[in-house]
Amino acid sequence: MSLSIKTVSTRPIAGQKPGTSGLRKKTKVFQEPHFLENFIQSIWTGIGGVAGKVLVLGGDGRHFNSQAAQVVLRMAAAGGAKKVIVGKRALLSTPAASNLIRTRGADGGIILSASHNPGGPEGDFGVKYNTANGGPAPESVTERIFEATKTITEYHIVDSQDVGLRIAETVMLGDMEIEIVDPVEDYAAMMAGIFDFAAIKALFRSGFKMRFDAMHAVTGPYATVLLEEELGAPPGTVINAIPLPDFGQGHPDPNPIWAKPLMDEMMGDHAPDFGAASDGDGDRNMIVGKGCYVTPSDSLAVLAANATLVPGYSGGLKGVARSMPTSKAVDRVAESLGIDCFETPTGWKFFGNLLDAGRATLCGEESAGTGSDHVREKDGLWAVLFWLNVLAVRKCSVADLMTSHWASYGRNYYSRHDYEDVESDAANGLVDHLRGQLADLPGKTFAGLTVESADEFSYDDPVDGSRSEGQGLRIHFDGGARVVMRLSGTGTSGATLRVYLERLETDPARFGIDPQEALAEVIAAAEAIAGIRSRTGRAAPDVIT
Repeated sequence: MSLSIKTVSTRPIAGQKPGTSGLRKKTKVFQEPHFLENFIQSIWTGIGGVAGKVLVLGGDGRHFNSQAAQVVLRMAAAGGAKKVIVGKRALLSTPAASNLIRTRGADGGIILSASHNPGGPEGDFGVKYNTANGGPAPESVTERIFEATKTITEYHIVDSQDVGLRIAETVMLGDMEIEIVDPVEDYAAMMAGIFDFAAIKALFRSGFKMRFDAMHAVTGPYATVLLEEELGAPPGTVINAIPLPDFGQGHPDPNPIWAKPLMDEMMGDHAPDFGAASDGDGDRNMIVGKGCYVTPSDSLAVLAANATLVPGYSGGLKGVARSMPTSKAVDRVAESLGIDCFETPTGWKFFGNLLDAGRATLCGEESAGTGSDHVREKDGLWAVLFWLNVLAVRKCSVADLMTSHWASYGRNYYSRHDYEDVESDAANGLVDHLRGQLADLPGKTFAGLTVESADEFSYDDPVDGSRSEGQGLRIHFDGGARVVMRLSGTGTSGATLRVYLERLETDPARFGIDPQEALAEVIAAAEAIAGIRSRTGRAAPDVIT
């Protein structure tokens, strides 16, 4: 069946440069005339067209997800795509989309999400292109896409009705095949091939209790199928399980601030044994035990140290990788295992080459992203199942597991202070001021800490030799303490200043200190060096994790 293809005249729209995870803007911006269409057409141009190609499509269900999916389908058909594999109701978690790209041999995929950012008419929306390896497009591709946004003069879209996406079936849009799939099925099968489901089932049969907060985001259906239906967790284990366009007016970011009801339950007198949460598009995780919050940096280290307890990693790890701001806890595990530990810029795309080349098996970021070579994205529910598998084998509590880990490797006290929606000029001025001091800082003392070294992080990819500069400012102190400052690339307005603080403690008698107390000198040194209060006008961070 042939359909009419409309060629629509347009002109470049400013502000379409993809960030660390695609293009994110306010939802209303994406709904402006030509904005979405311009960007999709620029993706097609940046990847050399979609004629004859197979794509995967899905999103996290936030406001505008369904409408945007229809635009992508019609523009893919206009571009001559051979096939699009799309999740029912245009839903796919980001790791599930990565898995489908890889297992179906697709040429790439479009993921509709602003990840952990709020949704709804007043919230945020995003579009990300993933390449054939299932991972976020590398900078070479996103740069071509951005260049296309600056020269676009027209886009192409078929003139058709919306495609029904509520039933798993195969339909045609002109000459393009659309395969509508259950968004959970392939992902659940992959998890069953990695983890010891029998051991986790036995854990739940023993009376083990957990709570998983899906935050009214995309992992609700995934967690319900895997935890309650497959593994036998009691009904009600998964809360906020129905994805909503505005995430129930919540902020789908799994951290102690935005998942406060879960944190309150886990710190209460009648807490379950284990708590977890995931974010808008299902690629982040929060892990918490009874009375014991696990930082993402510590979680990565614990998973690396216990990986051989999981069938999928029983042969050991090829290496590990962490983003530069992530604590060095996993470095100490890697050293003890005799494997490489890679330090990369922030952004999951930087792990892709290491995973593809077999140089790393586990990867993690302090921003609650953990993953492995099973896909090319971070994977929230995978991390939760990994923890359950380890606890099932170790037969101990989360708190006991952490105490044991710190006794072996020391405790890297760690915290991130976020100053959100800072006026852009003030944020850039602070970073420029600090950058100008770097060469003169070594040897100086601030708040009792002496600077050992200071630099701006650059990364030389060991696989393809590419170089990424300007990836964050680092200040190392004698004794192993560290401050990192960088501006986030995932916001949609103003600027978010992220301050990362770290200190190693090897005295077991001091493993139970409140992290903010343990880091007091580091916090004071960061303020003394950067002048955060005077330059931003903020007396305290907006979010402390």
